[in-house]
Amino acid sequence: MMERNYSISNRLESLDFMRGLIMVFLMLESTGLYEHLHAMQEGSWLQTITIQFFHHPWNGLRFWDLIQPAFMFMAGTAMAYSLQRQLQEGVSWSASFLKILKRSGWLFFWGVLDYAVRPNGLSFELWDVLTQLSFTTLVAFLIYRWNFKWQLIFSFGLLFLTEILYRFTHINGFEQPFTDQQNFGNYVDLILMNKINKGGWVAINCIPTAAHTIWGVLAGKLLLSKLKPKVKMKWLIIFGIAFLIIGFGMDSNITPIIKRIATSSFVFASGGFCLLFLALLYWWIDIKEHKKYLLFFTIVGVNSLFIYLFIEIVGSRWFNEYIQAIGKGGLQFTGLSAHLIGIISSVAIFATEWRICHFFYQKKIFFKI
Repeated sequence: MMERNYSISNRLESLDFMRGLIMVFLMLESTGLYEHLHAMQEGSWLQTITIQFFHHPWNGLRFWDLIQPAFMFMAGTAMAYSLQRQLQEGVSWSASFLKILKRSGWLFFWGVLDYAVRPNGLSFELWDVLTQLSFTTLVAFLIYRWNFKWQLIFSFGLLFLTEILYRFTHINGFEQPFTDQQNFGNYVDLILMNKINKGGWVAINCIPTAAHTIWGVLAGKLLLSKLKPKVKMKWLIIFGIAFLIIGFGMDSNITPIIKRIATSSFVFASGGFCLLFLALLYWWIDIKEHKKYLLFFTIVGVNSLFIYLFIEIVGSRWFNEYIQAIGKGGLQFTGLSAHLIGIISSVAIFATEWRICHFFYQKKIFFKI
């Protein structure tokens, strides 16, 4: 789980930055910062900006709806680099498969554990991003050696399968494909967990979002190819724009963009944004070599699994409340508003968590599975 002296040289620096940036967004969200900022702007036009840091309630797309797709997309890109390195080192397919199987198993374990401990006891739930990633990682690996065309067709097939399951299963009480609490995904959750998520999330999101990880793999293989950097960027942009057109085109009159059940239109649209963002970072960081100030984010990105588990398990269940109590107690006599005190406390939580990542980075300690 933990490695020392893990080399971070010869890496795709844009990917490390992208992963670090996503994790910084997640860290800030876990501190409650966005809630405080949004509440402070009540009635102001600035709420149109702060609302972007919350999931859309159903049909629509906000910035925060792109975080999980980017997380799963980056996992695919990183997988391509990892498997390429293993291939160069002479690691056999069976040995690589065992590594991926072990990784998927650990991802599933941590994902279940994240949701398992509740105030009223233990719970079995499959809605965490890590449980989703455990499935998408395994699927992406199993088709990794297929050529580009068949991998792409397979990813489209997963989206087509999702459309069929939601539209044509016609199960009594769950025959409304795009209605919250009355769709096929909710029915499957009853079978798997004997419960339905009140927020509308469903476990079988892992089927359509496997496309995100597969597309991440394809992007990684493209960046590892011998094509010229500008040609690589061009293809990322072409596919990114194409996916955006497909996604938003479907949303108009075919399939609504719904993040909570990962409709095919959502997967296309969010995948398009992921490809375009990677193209932008690849151009800015790896081609133009603008690498100043990246370390702040890279420090978090290289230990993304650790910090995710920390904020989800330790932070949300103890650490955040502890720091907030100190902040409230120490600042309550200053006359500052409750929201401003909350913002200061959130920043303090984030700074402490970042410092932990920095300590591990300095000691060359990297958590991997």
